[in-house]
Amino acid sequence: MERRYLHIETDSDEETIALGRRLGVTLDAGDVVALIGELGSGKTWFTKGIALGLGVGAQEIITSPTFTLINEYPGRVPLYHIDLYRLGSLSEVLSAGMEEYLYADGVAVVEWADRWPEILPGQSVVVELTIIDDHNRRITLSGHHPRAVEIIGALEDTG
Repeated sequence: MERRYLHIETDSDEETIALGRRLGVTLDAGDVVALIGELGSGKTWFTKGIALGLGVGAQEIITSPTFTLINEYPGRVPLYHIDLYRLGSLSEVLSAGMEEYLYADGVAVVEWADRWPEILPGQSVVVELTIIDDHNRRITLSGHHPRAVEIIGALEDTG
């Protein structure tokens, strides 16, 4: 299947959260969102929105799991927020048990997914966040697996 793309620009953290929330509403158990973007590009804000869309309580503080590697949040399906930034080798990724979360009963959101793309399932929706300036972000969603294409299409339909 041909790769599908959706390009959206946001001009505030609130808009980035809102876009993540729209995505979160479309996600279900077994879906994987692979986040790519430099420090400060909005990966954690976007994940906060996904959490809200999955029914994670608004009172939950969504933080980057840079030091814990994985944060779990209860919602209509569990959210597994994974950060690959500190892992220096594929063997570290595998020994940390990351793959178990990618094929679990929840939604996995993986920050710094471009560091170890070989562990990502084929149905992953890739989300690249690019800094335009202090407030504006270009967010590109892409995927080629039928499930990823379906998710991106649903997001286009709600836009």
